[in-house]
Amino acid sequence: MSPALSQTLRVDLGDRSYDIVIGSGLLAGCGEAIRAVSRGKRAFIVTDDNVAPHYLDIVRTSLEQAGMRVDHAIMPAGEQAKSWDNLGRLLDAMLAVRSERKTMVVALGGGVIGDLAGFAASILLRGVDFVQVPTTLLSQVDSSVGGKTGINVTQGKNLVGTFYQPRLVLADTAVLRTLPVREVLAGYAEVAKYGLIDDPDLWDWLESGGGAAIARLDEQALQRAILASCTAKARVVASDERESGVRALLNLGHTFGHALEAEGGYGGPLLHGEAVAVGMVMAFDLSVAMGLCPPADAARVRAHLAAVGLPVVPPQVNGQPMNAERLLAHMASDKKVSDGKVTFVLAHGIGQSILCRDVDPPQVLQVLQQAVTVPT
Repeated sequence: MSPALSQTLRVDLGDRSYDIVIGSGLLAGCGEAIRAVSRGKRAFIVTDDNVAPHYLDIVRTSLEQAGMRVDHAIMPAGEQAKSWDNLGRLLDAMLAVRSERKTMVVALGGGVIGDLAGFAASILLRGVDFVQVPTTLLSQVDSSVGGKTGINVTQGKNLVGTFYQPRLVLADTAVLRTLPVREVLAGYAEVAKYGLIDDPDLWDWLESGGGAAIARLDEQALQRAILASCTAKARVVASDERESGVRALLNLGHTFGHALEAEGGYGGPLLHGEAVAVGMVMAFDLSVAMGLCPPADAARVRAHLAAVGLPVVPPQVNGQPMNAERLLAHMASDKKVSDGKVTFVLAHGIGQSILCRDVDPPQVLQVLQQAVTVPT
């Protein structure tokens, strides 16, 4: 299963290390690769009702040809699938076919399926192995790598979950051609994030034409973006697996973005990557307001994200602007709150992100108020 254009990156975590394989046309031969990292001869595919018609049979057939017995569950598509109810349904389906501790869970889908299936794998029979087969750009560049799993609850996004590493990640770029343009752009926001955190050369390439090439699904551009993103994330995860320090930088735009998602309703007006795009703009605006960042850099971020077609201001909900005070309240439930303070990822400039806990809530509120009053 080694197409000529595939590339392999190792995530170094000692005895829990694993490969990320990136290339076009990987699904047809995925069975051999998954069997090679499996402790047994059973697989349980978790997918959703958008992905299943395209790729479930391909993956199932490849696994069966590799000598594995295959069961599956098809979950509803969308962020709302990451719920207690759906987690329970998935675990019931896994137990109904008598899944064993050597059963390999295969997460076939975007970030939602990866989070849900990974969480289920981490608690089924006190932990079974799983592999990530991400089918969206966002999941290929970000969420499939690093071992974060979880579900959303009433109080906020991803507040219940585990750190649980996959045994393998297979990122097939060919599957991206079935995505709506909006989903591709949502994934692009996470690519841009890596440039803004600590890779100004990546950001310069995106600004100078790489972003447009990714948007039109140019194969070389896709592989470059996925490899750069996964390399950056693998390096950070290897040094801070459980987000006790530097890994928190990977949340650039997410503190604002998660609040936008919570206020708009999961499955509402913003995809996750779109919320991150708006959140990154607001993070740079806050950095400018605090005197940390040159206004010109914040303007570059806003202009580029808008130019590729991403939102840069919060959308209205039911014809009304979002409420800044409620957005600030959502941030108080963020996973990164410590001693009652929210840890923000801010920036001294493009490629110079920093962690900051000494942020004045009224200043955050002012940035939120300015953002929600900008016409969409």
